[in-house]
Order: sequence, then C-alpha cells, then structure tokens
Amino acid sequence: MFWFLLITMVVVVAAVTLAVVGGGDSEVLPEVAPEQLVDPLPVARPVDRADVEALRLPVAVRGYRMADVDDVLVRLGAELAERDSRIAELEEALAGASAGEGEDDRS
Repeated sequence: MFWFLLITMVVVVAAVTLAVVGGGDSEVLPEVAPEQLVDPLPVARPVDRADVEALRLPVAVRGYRMADVDDVLVRLGAELAERDSRIAELEEALAGASAGEGEDDRS
C-alpha cells in the first residue's frame, strides 16, 4: 500500500509539473517586460495633491524600482522648494504692505 501511494504521488507531482511548465513549444508563462513608470505627474503645470494620490510606482522583485522612486522624489522636492520660496516671497510682500499701512495710519 505504501509503495502504491508513493508512486501515485510521484506521478501526480510529475503531471502537475509538466502541465505548469509545458511539454513543448507552447509557452504557458511567457516572458513579459518589466513594468516601467509612466509618469502621471503633469509636466505643463505644478503637481497637486490629486496627482500625488494617483501616483502608482511599479513594483520590482525586491520592492519598488529605485530609479523611478528617485525621479518622483526629485520632482516633488523641486516642486515643494519652488512653492516654499513663493510662499516666503508672498509673506515678505504681505509684511511690507502691512508695515506700509501702519505708517499711513500714523500720519
């Protein structure tokens, strides 16, 4: 009985292996190109919250593709730096305008 079960198990494993791998020219699991990041971040306008939420990075064998992640982080860093400098300029202009109004009231 033991030998019968052992031989049956070997035959079943071999049949499943041949079915998955394929027995000839037919390709059951064809080679596919790795996923590439299709940059959904807009080029013609600044990035907004919806763009960042919609961003989906392609997954590689061991996580995310480093080059794609680096590109996105560089782009977002540049956008944030530009916005920070613009906010600082506007705050300075507002402070200057507020100081100018205070001097007009005293006259």
